Amino acid sequence: MLRSFPGSETEASAAWIDLMSPDEAEKARIEKRYGIRIPDLDTLREIETSSRLRVDGHVLYMTAPLIAGTTTNHWKLAPTGFILTPDVLVTVHYSDLAPFDAVAGQLRDSADLTPPSVLITLLEDVVDRAADHLEHASEILSRASQALFFEEEARPGLRKETRKIREIIRDMGQASDRASRVRYAFLSIGRMISFVLDRCTPKLDENLRERFESIRHDINSLDEFETSLGGRIQLQQDAATAFINIEQNDVVKVLTVASVVGIPPVMVVGVYGMNFKVMPELDWPLGYPFALALCVLSTVIPYLWFKWRGWI
Repeated sequence: MLRSFPGSETEASAAWIDLMSPDEAEKARIEKRYGIRIPDLDTLREIETSSRLRVDGHVLYMTAPLIAGTTTNHWKLAPTGFILTPDVLVTVHYSDLAPFDAVAGQLRDSADLTPPSVLITLLEDVVDRAADHLEHASEILSRASQALFFEEEARPGLRKETRKIREIIRDMGQASDRASRVRYAFLSIGRMISFVLDRCTPKLDENLRERFESIRHDINSLDEFETSLGGRIQLQQDAATAFINIEQNDVVKVLTVASVVGIPPVMVVGVYGMNFKVMPELDWPLGYPFALALCVLSTVIPYLWFKWRGWI
């Protein structure tokens, strides 16, 4: 799919051409008109800096992984190409990107667009949305922290407690995954901005240069926020793991006490189950109640002793 801005009827005077999963005919037409090379998906996926940031004459070729699928729980990194020429900005991506759709609606009727101004507008929207994603991840961690460290609930059973901790760890895992994707996108966008400023500074007006610098400062501050977020995630994951170990220790303790408490009555039953010829208790009228009372007593005494020692 091909979109051109301003307007959508022709690419002749466009300042921005957006290619989403372009077919070969669309790529060939744009390549011929502007003398550029449209990268395919495999090229966009390359991670070497020399492949992501390069210059060919007056054309800058840049690649950055942006975040797609943010409206669902299945986030992914979408490799995206930016081709900046003196006449047009060409973007190439193979996934739907919310920032591109938003900026497209914002710039559809604009008449004074330039390729650098479109690029900076796109990057500003990407960074703003990424900051929102980090804030959302922080909120998830705050809720998890509240549930993990501060909520005091009755303990109706181990199964419910275990399920609660499992849900907390899952939420923290999702927050950690999203924060790491945002950090990866920030790293690539920061390199892109430095690359554009180094190559195009004499050609950029003061306003655009300030906007590029502002994004770079925002990325630096958000990177520090993501680093602190990572520390919080690690702390809560360690704490959740420790709580699980405590729960497991409680289970082992209960099983140990139950096994120890159960040994004396088993021994009593074993003794009176022996088939000896001389066993006086067999002739007692109260022999059976005596054996039952002995079983109960041999159970209660170890239990009370464990309780007194504070082991249960």
